[in-house]
Amino acid sequence: MPRPLPSFVRPPPKIAPLSRAGRWRVGALLVAACLVLLVQIVLADRERFAASPTWRPWMEQACASLGCTLPAWHEPGAFVVLSREIQPHPTNRQALLVTASFRNDAAWTQGWPLLELALTDLDGQRIGLRRFQPVEYLGGSPSREGLAPGQSATVALEILDPGNRAVAFEFDFH
Repeated sequence: MPRPLPSFVRPPPKIAPLSRAGRWRVGALLVAACLVLLVQIVLADRERFAASPTWRPWMEQACASLGCTLPAWHEPGAFVVLSREIQPHPTNRQALLVTASFRNDAAWTQGWPLLELALTDLDGQRIGLRRFQPVEYLGGSPSREGLAPGQSATVALEILDPGNRAVAFEFDFH
C-alpha cells in the first residue's frame, strides 16, 4: 500500500488539456517565434551573409524590405586591369606618370579598392611598393559610391622616378 504524502506536499494542479484551437494557437506562436529569431540572427550577422555569393541576393531583398543596409561587396580579384602605361612625367623630370584603367567584373557593385602599385627590377624583386587610396588615384573624392558590374575607371598616378633599376610594374587591388 502506498504511503500517504506528507502534509506540506501538494499535489500538482490539474491542467485541462488544450482544445484543438488552443493547440493551433500555441503551434502558430512557436512558428512565429522561430521565424522572428531567424530574422534576428540573419540581421545581426548580415555582414557575413552579405559576403556570400549564395546569400547576397536574399540579403539585398531582405534589407530592401526591412530598410537595413548592407556593406559593399568586396571581391578584389574581380577587378581587371584593362590598360596600363608608365611614362616620364611631362612637367617633372624626377617623376613618372602612371595611367591605367580597370573594370569591375564582380556580380555586384564594389566599393573603390585600394590600388597597389609595385615596381620591380630585372630579377623580379620589388624595389618600390605603394598602396593608393581612392582619393589619391581618382584625383579627389569619388563621384559615385563604387563601381557597378562591368563599369570601368581610369586612374592617373604621379610617382618618384626610381631610376634605371625599375624595369617593370604591376597593379593589384585590395
